[in-house]
Amino acid sequence: MPITNDKGSSFLSSKEIGSINAWISEMKKYPLLIPTKKRKLAQRTLELPYKLIGNGLNRIVYDLDNGYVLKIAFSEIGLISNGQEFSLYHSAHPDIKQYLCPVKEKGQGWIVMKKMERKAPINLENLQKLSTLTMKFLLRGIIPVDLRLANIALSHDNEMVVIDYGLFIKALHGKTDQSNDDVPSAK
Repeated sequence: MPITNDKGSSFLSSKEIGSINAWISEMKKYPLLIPTKKRKLAQRTLELPYKLIGNGLNRIVYDLDNGYVLKIAFSEIGLISNGQEFSLYHSAHPDIKQYLCPVKEKGQGWIVMKKMERKAPINLENLQKLSTLTMKFLLRGIIPVDLRLANIALSHDNEMVVIDYGLFIKALHGKTDQSNDDVPSAK
């Protein structure tokens, strides 16, 4: 059962959660600060003991060194993206869920997600798989905004797994809960 509050965590200490909460409160004071400066401010404010392994325009990613990563928002869009990844993963149809990186916990401004290390190289096979995967999401009523190879990792079975789907949009009248055997495989 995933944790969806800040009362406890299987991954983070109460001190770390407190640090994240302090950052989220601080972050809201600087809505117009450019992303690179806001990211640096976040890192200084958080002072987490984990290795920073990546960042985008809205979130920073720390390696928890236990097979999971911690994504922390540093913008309002980052907050929305964390909520979207948690919600989409936990409500996705099995046909789609297998292509989404698992989200284990969510708190105010943060999520814990499985760490995927094998990036998908740019080649014809992966571009074809990506196209097929895009169609699978669309046929299930999910608009995969920002679905690109940079946001994909490969499982040990060489299956594509989306590691950044915070901008995906659930359509209001999609086929998210229905079976659709006509959807092509992204294998």
